[in-house]
Amino acid sequence: MKNLSKKDLMFISLMTFSLFFGAGNLIFPPFLGKLAGNSTWIALGGFLISAVGFPILAIVTISKAGGLHALASRVHVYFAIIFTIIIYLAIGPFLGIPRAGSLAFEMGVAPFLPSSISSSNLALFIYTLCYFLIAFWLCLTPSKLVDRFGKILTPILLTLISTIFICSLFKPIGSFAQAQGNYVEFPAFKGFLDGYMTMDAIAALNFGIVISIALKAKGIQDEKSITSNSIKAGLIAGLFLTIIYGMLAYLGASSQVRFPNTQNGAEILTNIVLYLFGKPGAVLLGIIFSLACLTTSVGLITSCSQYFTRLIPKVSYKTWVKILCSSSMVFANMGLTKILSISVPVLTAIYPVALTLIVLSLANDFFGGSSSVYRWSLLFVSFVSIVDSLKEFGLKLDSLISLFNYLPLYSKGLGWLVPAVIGALVGFIVSLPKKSLVNIESN
Repeated sequence: MKNLSKKDLMFISLMTFSLFFGAGNLIFPPFLGKLAGNSTWIALGGFLISAVGFPILAIVTISKAGGLHALASRVHVYFAIIFTIIIYLAIGPFLGIPRAGSLAFEMGVAPFLPSSISSSNLALFIYTLCYFLIAFWLCLTPSKLVDRFGKILTPILLTLISTIFICSLFKPIGSFAQAQGNYVEFPAFKGFLDGYMTMDAIAALNFGIVISIALKAKGIQDEKSITSNSIKAGLIAGLFLTIIYGMLAYLGASSQVRFPNTQNGAEILTNIVLYLFGKPGAVLLGIIFSLACLTTSVGLITSCSQYFTRLIPKVSYKTWVKILCSSSMVFANMGLTKILSISVPVLTAIYPVALTLIVLSLANDFFGGSSSVYRWSLLFVSFVSIVDSLKEFGLKLDSLISLFNYLPLYSKGLGWLVPAVIGALVGFIVSLPKKSLVNIESN
């Protein structure tokens, strides 16, 4: 058994960080900081639970289970197929990858173009064509991602973000102001929900494949070592994410007084770098967004292509990369606003299901891995999350929503928690007669 060196482990951890740290990870923490104000650190605590804690737990569970499909099979074989495909399509060519490509254009290129050109469909098309051609080239050799991401791109990205933060300490942007909106009364809950938007807990369910490929390229072949090193890489990547999120939240919180009219995290960061560095700051921010979006896109395309190659072996990995790059480019040309308007309802539907599956898998030994516990819990959660998703799409469901208002924490966006627990208890009770029968037959 070959042991992974500390140096290689660090590079794989940096690669893992780069897979997670995409466009959303850049824009959400600063906006959280601006709105949370003097409650920033409380809100950030909630954000870290869903944006760092659950992704790390997902890596742990996926590593131990042997993949997302194997984990979802604990519910039912049909559920495993349907849920896994939905996850890969949502985080991949339908939402996650197009969002990254579109945001890379909005922040990395559009600010430097005349408004008449940047607002045209042709400019976005040309950029996304070049963007996904580069992504296609990088995805063709997934075993080289550690060298390209862990040794080169990620250190550059971390250095650039740290530079902005350090400069803000020597040239203060401003002081923290009062919290706004839901951050006034429920900063931790609001921060937790903001963590949904990073998509990282779902992405982590996919990235296990990429991490495994990287480890095998370093000579780690046996499953136990792959699992152990995947968990270590996830923990180290989580530490880097926590530090960077803290920096970005601080920048956003300190900008509230100086830039009160900013509408999103991208605007906040733009104003901050212009204040700190002048016009060259826009170039700096453009590089940061481009690197963050590209590394995440490559990770998602690679993991999705690997999965669909296993699902349909007759279609080669290279062909799947072509298909996913092409389809992602098409969806990216819908524009960032349209993509974000679709992503919220979709994430509302699948995120609670994914989180419940992760938590249940961690408690698997406690209830003996009973499929009834998984099925009933996820059934109850799905009912609430799908209704919430349909509401986000604009459907009139007043009678159901009025009933859901009686659920604890529903007004905070966490109405699925109690149904998840009740469903698990129902499933556990249902499984008891089966266990008793098995014990009798074994005796």
